[in-house]
Amino acid sequence: MTEASVDRAATPPRFDGLRALFVNATLKRSPEPSNTDGLVRLSGRIMDEHGVEVEVLRAVDHAIATGVWPDMTQHGAEVDEWPALYEKVLAADILVLAGPIWLGDNSSVMKRVVERLYGCSGSLNDAGQYVYYGRVAGCVITGNEDGIKHCAMNLLYSLQHLGYTIPPQADAGWIGSVGPGPSYLDPGSGGPENDFTNRNTTFMTYNLMHLAALLRDAGGVPAYGNRRSQWDAGCAPDQPNPEHR
Repeated sequence: MTEASVDRAATPPRFDGLRALFVNATLKRSPEPSNTDGLVRLSGRIMDEHGVEVEVLRAVDHAIATGVWPDMTQHGAEVDEWPALYEKVLAADILVLAGPIWLGDNSSVMKRVVERLYGCSGSLNDAGQYVYYGRVAGCVITGNEDGIKHCAMNLLYSLQHLGYTIPPQADAGWIGSVGPGPSYLDPGSGGPENDFTNRNTTFMTYNLMHLAALLRDAGGVPAYGNRRSQWDAGCAPDQPNPEHR
C-alpha cells in the first residue's frame, strides 16, 4: 500500500476537548484589518474543523502593563488586564503567538506578551513542574520584509525556555517579496494562495494538535527529574551531595 493510499484510507483525526489560544500581536487595534489575522484564520479553521476549541485575541486591544510580574497593579500600574488574559493562557492546550515583522524583528506588542508570559513562568503546576509544562506552542509571522526565521527563532526559543513543548516545524509565515510591497491580505499579493505558506501553516497546525493530544493522553510531561517543588525541598535527583549545592 502506498503512502498516498494510506492517507486516503485513514480516518481524519479528531481533537475534541483541546483548546487553542492565538495571540495576535499586531499593532492595529480592532476592527482595523490585520494581515496576521488572515494567516491565523487559516490555522484556526483547520483546528476548528477537527474539534479544537479556538479563541483569538489581539493583545493591543487590551491594557497589558509593562513589566515581568503576574499583576503589575501590585507594582505601580494603574490598570493591567494581563491577569485575566493569563487565565486564557492557562486554559489552552495550544498557544500560538502570531505577529508582524517590524525592522526585521517581532513587534513591541509581541515582546510585551512574551515578557508577561515570562513573568508568570515561575508558578508551578499540580505536579510541581513549571506551569507551562504539558502545553504546546508555535508561532505565525507575517510581513513584507525579511525576518521570518529570526522572529520565529526568538519566539520558539522563548516559549520552550518557559516550559512549552515545541513540535516539529512549529512556525509558519509569509513575507512576499522582500521590501516595500503588498501585505498578506492585499489584493493580488498572492499570500492566501501561496503553496509554501499554506503547506507550512497546515503542517504546523497538525503538529500542534498531534503533540497536544499526545501530552494530554500521557498526563503531561513525565515529572521525574524536573519538579521545581522537589528541587527546592532538597530532593535533587542524580546530583551528588545535594546539601552542598
